[in-house]
Amino acid sequence: MSFYRKSSDETMEELNTSLNGLSSQEAAKRKERYGANELKEADRPSALQIFIDQFKDLIVIILIVAALISGATGDLKSTIVIIAVLILNAILGTTQTLNAQKSVDSLKSLSVPKVKVIRDGQKQEIDSTDVTIGDLVVFEAGDMIVADARIVDASSLQVNESALTGESHAVDKTVDPIAGEVVIGDQTNMVFTSSQVTYGNGSAIVTDIGENTEIGKISSLIKGATSRKSPLQRSIDEFSKHLSMGIMIICVIVFGLVYWNSGNFMSAAMFAIALAVAAVPEALASIITIVESLSCQKLAKENAIMKSLNSVETLGSVSVIASDKTGTLTQNKMTVNDIYLNETLVKPDQLDLTDKAAQFLMNTMVLTNDSFINGDQKVGDPTELALIELGRKYGITEQNHREKYPRVAELPFDSVRKYMSTLHDIDGQRVLLVKGAPDELLRQTTHVLINGEVREITSDDQVNILNQNNKFAEEGLRVLGYAFRYFDDDELDFKHEDHLTFVGLTSMIDPPREESKEAVAKAIRAGIKPIMITGDHVVTGRSIARKIGIFQEGDMVLDGATLEKMSDEELARDLEKISVYARVAPEHKIRIVNAWQAKGKVVGMSGDGVNDAPALKQADIGIAMGITGSEVSKDAADMILTDDNFATIIKAVTVGRNLFSNIKNAIKYLLTGNSSAIIVVILTTFMAFFDSKFVVPFLAIQLLFINLVTDSLPAISIGMEEGTEAVLDDAPRDPNESILTAKTFKEVISGAILIAIAVMVAYLIGVNTGKGYATTFAFLVLCLGRLFHGFSCRSDLPLSKIGIFSNKNTVYAFLVGLALVALIVFVPAIGGMFGVVSLSLSQILTILGLAFAPTLVVQAIKMIRYSK
Repeated sequence: MSFYRKSSDETMEELNTSLNGLSSQEAAKRKERYGANELKEADRPSALQIFIDQFKDLIVIILIVAALISGATGDLKSTIVIIAVLILNAILGTTQTLNAQKSVDSLKSLSVPKVKVIRDGQKQEIDSTDVTIGDLVVFEAGDMIVADARIVDASSLQVNESALTGESHAVDKTVDPIAGEVVIGDQTNMVFTSSQVTYGNGSAIVTDIGENTEIGKISSLIKGATSRKSPLQRSIDEFSKHLSMGIMIICVIVFGLVYWNSGNFMSAAMFAIALAVAAVPEALASIITIVESLSCQKLAKENAIMKSLNSVETLGSVSVIASDKTGTLTQNKMTVNDIYLNETLVKPDQLDLTDKAAQFLMNTMVLTNDSFINGDQKVGDPTELALIELGRKYGITEQNHREKYPRVAELPFDSVRKYMSTLHDIDGQRVLLVKGAPDELLRQTTHVLINGEVREITSDDQVNILNQNNKFAEEGLRVLGYAFRYFDDDELDFKHEDHLTFVGLTSMIDPPREESKEAVAKAIRAGIKPIMITGDHVVTGRSIARKIGIFQEGDMVLDGATLEKMSDEELARDLEKISVYARVAPEHKIRIVNAWQAKGKVVGMSGDGVNDAPALKQADIGIAMGITGSEVSKDAADMILTDDNFATIIKAVTVGRNLFSNIKNAIKYLLTGNSSAIIVVILTTFMAFFDSKFVVPFLAIQLLFINLVTDSLPAISIGMEEGTEAVLDDAPRDPNESILTAKTFKEVISGAILIAIAVMVAYLIGVNTGKGYATTFAFLVLCLGRLFHGFSCRSDLPLSKIGIFSNKNTVYAFLVGLALVALIVFVPAIGGMFGVVSLSLSQILTILGLAFAPTLVVQAIKMIRYSK
């Protein structure tokens, strides 16, 4: 049976301890038996293993084989270039992986260095790692809890468990056992690791340490949660698989045909190598990495730090955003929402402090309160801090007010009475101020203060007050009532808390962030389903969700207890109707994420607490808050919002969608060029059957130069095309959709055929010109033709619409590529390395004309299509 269901005596008996604590000897034995109060570090692959893993891609393997064959045939230059590129790419991948999050390390860092315990009958401070099962720990306001423990003594004890449960307000703690099974947030006689004492003091017997604590269980969930590949990675993997198989089949066929025709094994092998090098987009992985990195830099300026490059594109595919309420959609700060006094509902900024009721209300809010603000430091319960901050808006500083009206005596809050009282001398009169649950206060009330006059309270008065209290509660607001009585004695007792005069009510809420509503509206516009996951109560969750637009007519709210009883089939049936999940545990959050992923959705999860970390890890894209977020949530996430602004997520979605569009255009550019080379190689192979003068059209080093140098810069510049918010008008991309859609495939093939025609014309001119000219003409037309084609791949619109200079990077890339080609043409030593012969001016102009012709045709077609 759980410890929260047992009495404190039963707990001590089971753990063989007492209110005198453990002896030092017994504590040492138990530490040896149970281990230190810390979390184990997760196993990680070595840097060498990560580096080796970079070479397991099928395309990489094909390139390695091509490099080995090139070396065996004496083409060492091609071998060196291919291997150098592969090693560089592997280093980039290894570096990125080694910078990944270390969630368990951050969980360990949550431990407080020192904790107060009773050992050998004496209070002493020890390292938190030395705390063991059965230790009696003592704590007071401001202390962090470092182990899960059963409370044995509580004096007005309140603990903030928001990091664990997601609830923004402190929980009143008791020593009484609890009947039945309850969730963590309702285990009011327990304290948990990572919680903080906000009020009162107490002591507890340690029941769990290290990985057996609730935080430890979350650590296990983080280890169990699997990081999923981004939709782009999955598309590229699938594309690479099909491309690689196609390349191998074509290369084998071409090798066989050439060998059959010529009988020369080495010649056939060179043809096959040329084809493989022409087909494989060697720079694709590096280009995607560079474009994603540039997008990450752009997002960093927009207050979003991406920990994983692929996460940028994943954001663009998100179809569900599951957001934690506290600190993400709300401010994680209790605020006075409405005030009820003088039978009237007023806003916090409408108080008239010349009114007697308003004076009593303000005095009670500030004086029956131990919280304080010192500069940027705020100490105390969030609810009481909200009252202090309201007082400050009216120029009332809590320290000065308490010195002016000192506290003579007090009766602390407890969960039985549900209110507290403090005795003060105010303007020559001794006054008892009372604050607490309105329904309980009314039981002790005989009078009411209305418009400066005290009169006996009537049944109608009580009904009006309770009705207002119920209205507040139905809106998910936290309500406090205020009362007073004049007092003559110096001694204060519980029996004096009667014959009270009722003053008024305040309602409080952890308010939504100002930008949340607009961000939610944008998400819905973008076809994204926003849902709220909170540890708070159903009413509170629904109220906030309705205000910001997440909860709409016909939607459902589900609590953790109900979710626990639902089968996976039942959850899947109602999933798309559920907008709010309340009172949920960490494992529930993972289940919700998994349920959406099972429907094929790309899930983003935002949160800031320790309790959010497993779901952040499991989600396709985990989003943590940089200011209010725990270190655990930050390290488990893929993206951190440095401004804690939910709207930044939508900015990132916009960047992600534009990124995918740009990468798709870059891939289209690469495939068009490579496909044109494949067409030329296959055509010349068949032509060689009929006439031996038709030689290999390209050398391997020429194709590597095109693929790795002149192709890379235009592809990167296409990836840097400026995006717009218009992408939010489209539905999220289907993660199962191939990156090479039917439309894209048609554009690739049509563009490749046009370039191939130009290259074949140049090749035939070169064949009839002399030795070496065929390869030179074909290489230069292919190289320049691909450079020109980069402008056409920027957009589906013609250049006359988007403008040649709207993306200056494409112009710079073209000029750099043109300059490199010029070096090969005009510097004999360099030209010789690439098998290029010297050319006349007329030949150069012919090559330029042929290279530009495909782009001219493509632009003419786009202009005709756009004009319709």
